[in-house]
Amino acid sequence: MLDLRFFDQNLNDLEQALKKRNFSSEFISEIAGLSSKRRELIHQVESKKAARNKASQEIAQLKAKAKSDPEAAKQAEVRILEMRAVGDQIKVLDEELRTIEAKLSDTAMRVPNIPHSSVPAGADASSNVEVRKWGEPKRFDFTPLDHVAIGEKLKILDFERAGKLSGARFALYLRTGAMLERALIQFMLDLHTREHSYQEVIPPFMVNRETMTGTGQLPKFEEDLFKTHVADRDLFLIPTAEVPLTNIYRNEIIDPGVLPLRFVAFSPCFRSEAGSYGKDTRGLIRQHQFQKVELVKVVEPEKSYEELEMMVANAEKVLQLLELPYRVVLLCSGDMGFSSTKTYDLEVWLPGQGAYREISSCSNCEDFQARRMSMRYRSVAGEKPRLAHTLNGSGLAVGRTFIAVLENYQDKEGNVRIPKVLERYLDGAPGFVRENGSLWIKIK
Repeated sequence: MLDLRFFDQNLNDLEQALKKRNFSSEFISEIAGLSSKRRELIHQVESKKAARNKASQEIAQLKAKAKSDPEAAKQAEVRILEMRAVGDQIKVLDEELRTIEAKLSDTAMRVPNIPHSSVPAGADASSNVEVRKWGEPKRFDFTPLDHVAIGEKLKILDFERAGKLSGARFALYLRTGAMLERALIQFMLDLHTREHSYQEVIPPFMVNRETMTGTGQLPKFEEDLFKTHVADRDLFLIPTAEVPLTNIYRNEIIDPGVLPLRFVAFSPCFRSEAGSYGKDTRGLIRQHQFQKVELVKVVEPEKSYEELEMMVANAEKVLQLLELPYRVVLLCSGDMGFSSTKTYDLEVWLPGQGAYREISSCSNCEDFQARRMSMRYRSVAGEKPRLAHTLNGSGLAVGRTFIAVLENYQDKEGNVRIPKVLERYLDGAPGFVRENGSLWIKIK
């Protein structure tokens, strides 16, 4: 969440920044009203407490005189009764202030992060800016199939039976398809842990409400989440490993010398995709359950944008080693995620669609999440704790990488050649065929 001082001291700047995110002006007016009421109540409470403190000194002086001056004793009693009434007023104002602050805090929890100054203004993806491209899309001498057709030809994807098990937007990976997905996960984890200095973590895949609130999924996006309820306990299936990884140090002060923290985790991800019905209904692009390798960093504020560029490069390296053409896009203010202040998307070329599609988002959230989860650090012992900056990115979305491999490495019969960098994970595995120096998934 944003620092509440924004709502007191920088409301005009905040309003202009949030307009870049297409944020409701009515909501901003509500925040302004709550903030103004809060300031007014604080002023009233402080004035009455100051008056009570002053009266306490007067009463003490009157009581001291009361031994020789009966009138002073009467005056002291009057002042005591007056201050009891003031005390009752303070209690009422304090309760009203707590109510207003709770409402302001809840409202602030629903306000998105402020875009960084380098983020282009825009309402939607049409205003995103291409930063660079890598690789050239392959030219086929036949019409390339999409991953659904390839998967069905090779008998490695089964959406119909997955639907029987769970309904729409689920998939069964079979035989060499399942092994290819597993190889992609292993390859990504090996790369990020051995070459990019991330610590591997296996986090819980179900988390509590406080954890979801810390990264910004709650309270605003509850309808997008899968929730379980057992006895008196609510747990949410994670939409991304960003959630548990970023919360590891929630409500803690990180010791000097510990930052930067760099985590990587593979996890299944669960999303209801509320509001997306009718979009990408074919295949693996938009599923209720999918696999992802997630990168998370907790860093000192002065280094967070340098760390963001490094994270993007780490994600790019996966695509480069797989030899998959892609482009890097800087998202405009209206297309960024709720918690982000700056986001780059990596979009991989999919021949079956004839388009670039998102395969990773890498974001700097600055102290937005850290403030929600009270995660602070000290650079040196004894100094006042500061809020850390948090970053997250896909390194990569595994299902979409699977799609890209099928579509970019297909031949005219629908066979798929395995990228060289994956061969060591799959050579000799049942169902894979070595032919002319390459490893293949072949139609039987």
